[in-house]
Amino acid sequence: MHSVINTFVAIGDSFTEGLDDLHPDGSVRGWADRVAELIAARQGHVRYANLAVRGKVLDQIVHDQFPAALTAHADLITFSAGANDILRPGSDPDAVAVRFDAALTTLRTTGARILVFVGMDPGRTPVVRLIRGKIAIYNEHVRAIAARQGCEIVDLWALTPLRDPRAWGKDRVHLSPEGHDRVARLVAQLLSIPAEDPLAGWPHPASPKTRRDDLQWTRDYFLPWLGRRLRGRSTGDGFLPKRPELKALQVGPLQPDQSGGVGAAP
Repeated sequence: MHSVINTFVAIGDSFTEGLDDLHPDGSVRGWADRVAELIAARQGHVRYANLAVRGKVLDQIVHDQFPAALTAHADLITFSAGANDILRPGSDPDAVAVRFDAALTTLRTTGARILVFVGMDPGRTPVVRLIRGKIAIYNEHVRAIAARQGCEIVDLWALTPLRDPRAWGKDRVHLSPEGHDRVARLVAQLLSIPAEDPLAGWPHPASPKTRRDDLQWTRDYFLPWLGRRLRGRSTGDGFLPKRPELKALQVGPLQPDQSGGVGAAP
């Protein structure tokens, strides 16, 4: 017997907003939308808000997104934050974890079921893999904090299909539709919602990245990202949440989607 989820609020940055995964009309989709669709397909309805905005750091997420989340009377809240803090030069994962702990304490006052995320393994991502140790330290803090506060963990580090290049978009920082589908399957599994196995292998080996691919990625994505950081700018400057208020999500029966996973027909 599953628990009914009448209201679902997603909080976070570009990962939760859903960058590089689009609806047919060109709007951003992502794993959280996919999970909301699965919930609505199972129950016939769900009220869903996605407050996440790309580029936001933990303190901005708390300041901008928590007020709406705290008054939503949500049954389910997903909370992913801290990745953009860790990516900043000179960041301290221990200090970020202290702020994450305080933020989660605040969220728990809602009485909602809260899912928090352990970050992905960047071991095969150029440049980002240089801070793999910092990410691992922060992940261990998140695990301990979630256990102490009675929250559930979505373990992306252990989601091995995300180590395949097909799980990532062209910028190698945001998930592809296939990657978002794998995360949605993992969250669905935690919620006891029928979905395909998130750990299922890919149907055939991926084409290896070449040095030329890495050089093009550096020119097209890494250097512009570094320039924004040096100027104190963020990819989220001027952006607002895509779904700032709880609204009913009505969907039809489940059917295969373009990423090879399971989606819901509108």
